[in-house]
Amino acid sequence: MASKKRLFLVDAYAMIFRGYYALIKNPRINSKGQDTSAIMGFMNSLFDVIKRENPDHLAVCFDKDGSKDRKEMYVEYKANRDATPTVIKDSIPIIQDILHAMEIPVVEISGMEADDIIGTLAIQAEKQNYEVHMVTPDKDFAQLVTENIFMQRPARMGNGVEKWGIPEVQKKFGVERPEQVIDFLGMMGDAADNIPGLPGVGEKTAKKFLQQFGSMEVLLENTDQLKGKMKEKIEKNAELGRLSKRLATIITDCDVTFDEVKYEVSPPNVEKVLDIFKELEFRRLTEQFVKMYNKGEAIVEKPSQNTSSSPQTAGAGQFSLFGNDTDVSNIEPSHFDGYKTLKSTDHHYQYVKGGLSLKLFIEILMKQNSVCFDTETTSLKTLDAELVGIAFSWESHKGFYVAFPEDQNEAQELVEKLRPFFESTEIEKVGQNLKYDIKVLANYKLKVKGPLFDTMLAHYIINPDMRHNMNILAETYLNYSPQPIEDLIGKKGKRQKTMRTVSLEDQTQYAVEDADITFQLKTYFEKELKEASNEPLFKDMEIPLLRVLAAMEIEGINLDKSALENISEKLDEDIERLEKSVYVEAEGEFNIGSPKQLGEILFGKLEIAKKPKKTKSGQYSTGEEVLSNYAKDHKIVREVLEWRQLSKLKSTYVDALPKQIHPRTKRVHTEFMQTVAATGRLSSNNPNLQNIPIRTERGREVRKAFVPRDENYVLLAADYSQIELRIIAALSQEKTMMNAFKNGEDIHASTAARVFGVDIEEVTRAQRSNAKTVNFGIIYGVSAFGLSNQTDLTRNESKELIETYYKTYPKLRDYMDEQVEFAKEHGYVKTVMGRRRYLKDINAKNHIVRSAAERNAVNAPIQGSAADIIKVAMINIYDALEEQNFKSKMLLQVHDELIFDAHKDEIDALTALVKDKMENAFKLDVPLDVEMGTGQNWLEAH
Repeated sequence: MASKKRLFLVDAYAMIFRGYYALIKNPRINSKGQDTSAIMGFMNSLFDVIKRENPDHLAVCFDKDGSKDRKEMYVEYKANRDATPTVIKDSIPIIQDILHAMEIPVVEISGMEADDIIGTLAIQAEKQNYEVHMVTPDKDFAQLVTENIFMQRPARMGNGVEKWGIPEVQKKFGVERPEQVIDFLGMMGDAADNIPGLPGVGEKTAKKFLQQFGSMEVLLENTDQLKGKMKEKIEKNAELGRLSKRLATIITDCDVTFDEVKYEVSPPNVEKVLDIFKELEFRRLTEQFVKMYNKGEAIVEKPSQNTSSSPQTAGAGQFSLFGNDTDVSNIEPSHFDGYKTLKSTDHHYQYVKGGLSLKLFIEILMKQNSVCFDTETTSLKTLDAELVGIAFSWESHKGFYVAFPEDQNEAQELVEKLRPFFESTEIEKVGQNLKYDIKVLANYKLKVKGPLFDTMLAHYIINPDMRHNMNILAETYLNYSPQPIEDLIGKKGKRQKTMRTVSLEDQTQYAVEDADITFQLKTYFEKELKEASNEPLFKDMEIPLLRVLAAMEIEGINLDKSALENISEKLDEDIERLEKSVYVEAEGEFNIGSPKQLGEILFGKLEIAKKPKKTKSGQYSTGEEVLSNYAKDHKIVREVLEWRQLSKLKSTYVDALPKQIHPRTKRVHTEFMQTVAATGRLSSNNPNLQNIPIRTERGREVRKAFVPRDENYVLLAADYSQIELRIIAALSQEKTMMNAFKNGEDIHASTAARVFGVDIEEVTRAQRSNAKTVNFGIIYGVSAFGLSNQTDLTRNESKELIETYYKTYPKLRDYMDEQVEFAKEHGYVKTVMGRRRYLKDINAKNHIVRSAAERNAVNAPIQGSAADIIKVAMINIYDALEEQNFKSKMLLQVHDELIFDAHKDEIDALTALVKDKMENAFKLDVPLDVEMGTGQNWLEAH
């Protein structure tokens, strides 16, 4: 008996949403600023199906205009869903263009959901003796499963693809027959689709009813077998149950016909597909596509398409890019606009031996104007890293590799021979993430001097929202895929080797490729920086700052472990006290750290909200942004939020920080990241010292653990006072606010006096507090709702306060409107020093998405300008400390604050120097003001 043909039906929107949200924390943005996450996610899933299953027939089904019938049945059907993200809306036509180019049928009917189209096609195909596979993560499709119709749920969260036949559906839903899934969904409802279900019936009860009664109808006919409130609820809502079942039923008689010929997998229009992928900058997908249709992973042609009796050449029977008469067995993907690679690119990478070869190499090296170098080491942790080798390149596709001996005395001798190059003030040094290399070379008492060019930093300035690692840059700008490090040392884990174990030839090829690629990127980015007028920002700010940050990271800061142990004990007591109080309020114990259990207590048992927000899975939302709305009125919510805050403080900082002390230096060495925040702000990592919560007493106590180097030092803290308000006053030219700053007034009291119409001496503490909240909130686009949550004001009082605020400072509103208009016209906004923040959603049709971009249009120049100003101050302070041979060192930057190890003999001189450099880092039309303090710990100094 011949095996059945197999039809695969793909639920487009479900797969597109899944792909988009899988990449939500790390969206794929190409060099044009286009978010391609939804397209990439969907195509990855589709390619996976094609490669894994080799289908005979294939179609992709789309929703169009929602379900007309279900909306007529129940107006609230899917009414709770958030608006479709603009990125997804914009991606649909492109995805359909790709599918058309791949000759894959796109099926959509106005007023019909993809569920119904797939259901109809599946039933029709089954009758024609097909085995049908419905590709979707949506569990509702389980109702259609038969002996010949299956579900395929895509892989997620590390789990493989799930294939559901009748046994899997029986086990998952506790049913005898898959069609009973309709009754199951009707009984318990579906939060994602806003299907109400029977009140009080959850998953367990629905399964119990199905075992007892078998269907919704039988249950409703036999309510006399039920007891108490459940009986009452179900009898009262019987019609709601029947409606819910109808809403959950997938329609199988849509106006669509399974076309056996049309749905048969056909050769794609390769040129069209590659053109679209090239426009989207899909390098890996291009490579996958070419392999699928030209290599061993290809879809095999059907016998009917290759009836020739002539002998087949290698690769015959596979789709060819140039027609089915081409031998593709030895063709590399790179020949088809895929990536160029080490194997497919002519190059000349040389290993430099010692002795005369090294001497000649150094002589040539010293004659160059600009050289890219890249260190190969034993560790990503710079303080522990030993040199394995250094690669050099100053011409495309050419380069050299110098290997280092494992003996560190011998390695130091080799460093000395290369010292003239690294300390040359004439030769430009090029690299990708040069801060790492500079810190590694510092282990060998070597300073990298002369001009620097860091490709990672250059790209960050050119396109701050994109990722900046070398592989991405090479693929995007050079159409080149570098050799993965895993090819040499294996994947992460206990068995991963170090570069020392790799053969010299492989080291040379890998390391010099990195230097070569980086040098090529440099020539590309130089032009980009000039075109965007961003050379000064790069050369005068980010590059000098790189050296400053390297020095700060090497220096580290002293930590008092015993102070943290004391705080940990106090936190344990506080957490236990809060737990007991929460249990009293909840009338029982539960896992406070479990969002599911917490939601059931707050919204199910205690019913603190009439219409609680739910997640896509139907669980109650218990995020901070949700719970904070109920904190004012419910003690239990306030205590839960405090419990979370203290628990996080304990695990993230108090218990974790001692483990971050380096065994050799006995200090904590954070890393400052220059290329993370699109606004230009620095971020801190390993450990993150910028997010220590300082609004709470316990949070502030953590700062007590940061102490001076020794008894000869104290900590000095220097903090810009209200820098963002000063910047917005200057940029908007709001004279009232500018004069308040020029006259040294308390800006919050001054604002309160004007907004509440009282003399400044009569301003109450509450009025000043509310004015302060508005002052800072305006920068972030605070709403009346947001302000009422942050203060004791009602929504109406908040609305009135904001309106009065804008009347008091009319030029602020004008400035904000001008920024939004500038962004809409140019696609970006700028800081005072020219840093651009691109806003791709500024003209989006979706109001929510557009509003977020408009807030960024106002906020980014202010936040970014503050970040730029403190960066300039850091560079100027560092240079002065070096020039004047200060013993004192700059240790940390935390937002608008700088921390120093101040030698007691230098306190006066250091205080004067820091204040001068910070207050004169940039000239605004209002004065910059810096508050200074010293102490035996960070809290005391601050």
